Amino acid sequence: MKRKREEGSTLLEAMMAAAIAGVVLMGTMEAVETAARFVRRADVVTRAQSIAQSRLEAKRSVAWPLLLAEDMNGDGALETVMRDDGMGPDEEAGDGIYSAMTEHEGLPEKWMIEINRPVPLASVGMVTITSVVTFEGVGGRQELRMKTMRANPAFVGSVPQ
Repeated sequence: MKRKREEGSTLLEAMMAAAIAGVVLMGTMEAVETAARFVRRADVVTRAQSIAQSRLEAKRSVAWPLLLAEDMNGDGALETVMRDDGMGPDEEAGDGIYSAMTEHEGLPEKWMIEINRPVPLASVGMVTITSVVTFEGVGGRQELRMKTMRANPAFVGSVPQ
């Protein structure tokens, strides 16, 4: 009879161990799922930062007369010419903000070049360049915004050279 108690006791212990292991496993799976969600979000934010930073670097390095144009694929043909006409990505005509838009692997990017007064680009001493990348975040649509300034290299004092 003593042997039956030991067998019953062993079965009960095994069932308790299985229940505890199940609870631990469920907690571990939840932790893994949460970690994977954070990794996916970090990947999207990193891609958005890379896109915005690349745009700013491209606009800082291009020749001043080509600042409002874009050769997206490097073939020598301009795919995008930024306009201040209130059409497409440009929100208001004549406000001194030239805008363009594209998409990178599902992440829309809008970039703007803002001049401080409505005059031709050649007669402006400095511009503000902004890149805005939109992505799906924890609380819905979010945007990453980066800005920089660029001076006209031909502009000295108050008149262009």
